[in-house]
Amino acid sequence: MKSQNKKKVTRLKIKNFQSQVCVCAASTNLTCAKGRAEMGLKMAAKVFFSKEITPEKVVELYRLTGKNLEGKVAVKVHSGEEGNQNFLRPEFWKPMVEYVKGTVVECNTAYEGSRDTTEKHLETLKKHGWSGTFDVALLDAQGPDLELPIPGGKKIRKNFVGKDIVNYDSMLVLSHFKGHPMGGYGGAIKQLSIGVASAMGKKYIHGVGDLNDFWNSDHDSFLEAMAEAASSVVDFFKGNLVYINVMKNMSVDCDCCAVAEDPCMGDIGILASLDPVAIDQACLDLVYASKDPGRDHLLERIESRNGVHTIERAAELGYGVREYELVEI
Repeated sequence: MKSQNKKKVTRLKIKNFQSQVCVCAASTNLTCAKGRAEMGLKMAAKVFFSKEITPEKVVELYRLTGKNLEGKVAVKVHSGEEGNQNFLRPEFWKPMVEYVKGTVVECNTAYEGSRDTTEKHLETLKKHGWSGTFDVALLDAQGPDLELPIPGGKKIRKNFVGKDIVNYDSMLVLSHFKGHPMGGYGGAIKQLSIGVASAMGKKYIHGVGDLNDFWNSDHDSFLEAMAEAASSVVDFFKGNLVYINVMKNMSVDCDCCAVAEDPCMGDIGILASLDPVAIDQACLDLVYASKDPGRDHLLERIESRNGVHTIERAAELGYGVREYELVEI
């Protein structure tokens, strides 16, 4: 069912990512669908956006993507490290998960904490209310891991995910957009890569294929490996994915941090798309366009870690595009 709310369409293109966002007219060849087709470029993706942040609006934006996830649906969330105050709670996601009749899925972490073993992670899921609200599964609760190929990989040629991913036909990727100590930012691409990777798979990505020294790899190579790992999950589900990013509680730190900074800027809204590259690009653009006094603190985190490089590599791999139409609801 189509929303009865008025839609405002804005086409955005990064002119100089490090300094400004250029809002282009609909007739600009670089962004309009007709112009891109004439130039032999990929069509711009649609990203739906609402400033209203409610559980009901999440469902509305999902429906606007036009994609009905079928079969057994895995709903990827971030369950939140114990002690973290910023992660999005189960109550917020409840209508969306129930709408797709999904199973909330997570994977164990590579770092020591409250979620690095199956036993501890299951306890954290219980403490945070996930297992009391939804059907919940840890994809890598038991080994062995499933190896996914990355045909276009330059930094890594395979990805390791929990073997229970084979139990699902489609995936709803629910991401809390915020900063990240290593990636610069966390969004849809990170959820697809680090988020879906098994505990060993996370080490493999961080180490750019080196499991013996996985915290000391070349930084840009790690970002590229992250984008490459995400491509294997997109391939696995054969396009049966929908992405929702929520720009709320935006700290410079990830939900994986037990001790995290409080949010540094005001909430912006909810975005939904069938394109993981476009939705992350749109989130970055919205941060740059914000006049919130706290945005510079978040941008310092993103830029100091070269966060946009993950998007650049993902676009090169071709499972998404950076050009998009922002459809405001």
